[in-house]
Amino acid sequence: MIDFIKPSIFSIHYSILLMAFLFDIAIGDPKWLPHPVRIMGRAIEKVELFLRRFFKSPFQEKIGGIVLAVSIIAMTFIITWLIVQFLLKLSLISNFLFLISCLLFVYLTSTTIAIKELISSAKNVISYIKKNDIDSARKDLSMIVGRDTQNLSEKKILKAVIETLSENLSDGIVAPLFYLAIGGLPLAISYKAINTLDSMVGYKNNRYIYFGWASAKLDDIANYVPARISGVLISIASFFVFRSISRVCNSLEMMIKDGRKHLSPNAGIPEAAIAGALGVRLGGPAMYGAIEVQKPYIGIEKTGDYLAASEKAITIIKISSIIGVTI
Repeated sequence: MIDFIKPSIFSIHYSILLMAFLFDIAIGDPKWLPHPVRIMGRAIEKVELFLRRFFKSPFQEKIGGIVLAVSIIAMTFIITWLIVQFLLKLSLISNFLFLISCLLFVYLTSTTIAIKELISSAKNVISYIKKNDIDSARKDLSMIVGRDTQNLSEKKILKAVIETLSENLSDGIVAPLFYLAIGGLPLAISYKAINTLDSMVGYKNNRYIYFGWASAKLDDIANYVPARISGVLISIASFFVFRSISRVCNSLEMMIKDGRKHLSPNAGIPEAAIAGALGVRLGGPAMYGAIEVQKPYIGIEKTGDYLAASEKAITIIKISSIIGVTI
């Protein structure tokens, strides 16, 4: 048999990773295929409803949030570990079952990566801006960002696109690759559980300020290293886009200077790196649930052409992803 799969639960063979990356680029996340994140989402909703019956005071909600996070991550890790065990044993029975197990490994690995969905979503918003259809651009943008989009200007829409591209390079591509590299599928899919928990309950609003505390903190910890790798990858990728060492230097300088200004300990790093590379200013006040949040500005505006900058940002994200997979 061709050695496509290492006989280890906590590692992933490079050929599987490469095929998974190409698979995600080709078809992304089709709704007709079962996806671990959708399953996690339903599990989080059910466990949250169950726990809220018993944890009601602010302190109890914090404890309930810890129980939610630990239970979802533990279940995800154990189930993935069992699936990987099964596939490894299945691959030893016959050549046909070896091929089937390889295909399943490729699919499961591809579910941890989200480059096609990220790029497609950004392109859709940009295409509406090009058509001067700002209402459709706002509507599509609302599907990929947490802020209120109904009153955003064209410039603020494009700034939001650049921000979400840089943030999701870390969350959707670099972090999964990082955890695939150090712990195989069980660790990578467990990371997706942490990320999903944060996206569903990790808010600082009245409902989740206590209940979502543990999920938000775990996400900060899990993304600490990947966010900084993402910033460096963006800086390197900017050379291939602009053919300029000064762009690389600007990106690295801005990452160091403004990366810590963001309210998140991680999101500001790739945002500052891409702001420096593109010569744009990101951040600033934004509306969340009709409440204005004073987000700090990141970067220095050297160009007013945010449409061109957003298209360059897509190219930077693509190249960063390729470099990440190659490493």
